[in-house]
Amino acid sequence: MRRRIIFSAFLALIASHCMAQQVNVNREIKTIEQQVGVMLKIVDTISAGPKGNLVEPRTLVNGKLKMVNSNDWTSGFFPGLLWYLYDYTGNSSYKGLAQKFNKRIEKEQFSKNTHDLGFMIYCSFGNGYRLTNDTAYRSILVQAAKSLSTRFNPMVGAIRSWDHHADAWQYPVIIDNMMNLELLFEATKLTGDSSYFKIAVQHANTTLKNHFRPDHSSYHVVDYNPANGKVNLKVTAQGYSNESAWARGQAWGLYGYTLCYRFTRNPVYLAQAEAIAKFILTNPNQTADLVPYWDYNAPNISDAPRDASAAAITASALYELGTYSKAGHYRQYADKILSSLTKNYRSPIGENAGFILLHSTGHLPAKSEIDVPINYADYYYLEALLRSKRMK
Repeated sequence: MRRRIIFSAFLALIASHCMAQQVNVNREIKTIEQQVGVMLKIVDTISAGPKGNLVEPRTLVNGKLKMVNSNDWTSGFFPGLLWYLYDYTGNSSYKGLAQKFNKRIEKEQFSKNTHDLGFMIYCSFGNGYRLTNDTAYRSILVQAAKSLSTRFNPMVGAIRSWDHHADAWQYPVIIDNMMNLELLFEATKLTGDSSYFKIAVQHANTTLKNHFRPDHSSYHVVDYNPANGKVNLKVTAQGYSNESAWARGQAWGLYGYTLCYRFTRNPVYLAQAEAIAKFILTNPNQTADLVPYWDYNAPNISDAPRDASAAAITASALYELGTYSKAGHYRQYADKILSSLTKNYRSPIGENAGFILLHSTGHLPAKSEIDVPINYADYYYLEALLRSKRMK
């Protein structure tokens, strides 16, 4: 008990130093609008490709805007960002733009070969439905939940993540998949069909059982035997090593269990979210500005790339977690992260093809998207800004 009190006092002391860190959300949204305007002009000049399938902006490659297919796991973030701008400003032009970019990925509601339908469909059509009550969007959300549900194996108790690299694993489940449960929970709210809710809960419970180490850090991938549900192996494919703590993976887990508590009010999920938050916020390799290195165990860590996307996801999750937890410090930490991102990780206006945040890391072991802007970093940064404003 004494150690617990000392630790709480330590957190409170650190949080007190963060309280002065505030972002002027109104001013920041205006700069984001300018950046989005830059990006939209560039998007209009880019060819959709011979098949017309390059539909959404994702990142920069050699300084040039990279567009991706509708089936890319990141395809829902740009329309989602436009919906957030409409949400905040009430400017109907953003509504029209969001509808336009939604349309480009609408067919993915029927995709059964990806676990990322939550990212793709909920961030786009979920926000659209929340703001418009468009019954067509409701139908798309439900169909996407049906498609995602086909990837659930009751023997494993989890939704399959990847279909690739069959030589490496049988039934891989990644920590990122926690984020896609929001679509399933919402589908039960929309339809009254509890099957979606039950799948989401089973997936969350299986992940809780097998993905986490004693210190509440997470493996990236757990591979199962689909015939009996036994664990084959645990690895960290996008991190430094199998036993390392990949920064964005920790952020996905924090956000995922926070949203699970939102829908279920299961105190086990709240406790898990708080435990992950403790790992992130008190990690000895955490940075002074709370924008982490790409992996908490990276070699030569002081020279390692940062991951602004992990910070943005963490900030957004902490704002929500702070509304559920009796602990009073999560809001202050989120404010500190937002302040750091705004002061030191923002693109100069008019540059970087209109992306908002710099210095994210996508997949360093694959030498992919290292120290670049990425659309999901922008999406969660704007979401965190909006959550910050509403709490104030």
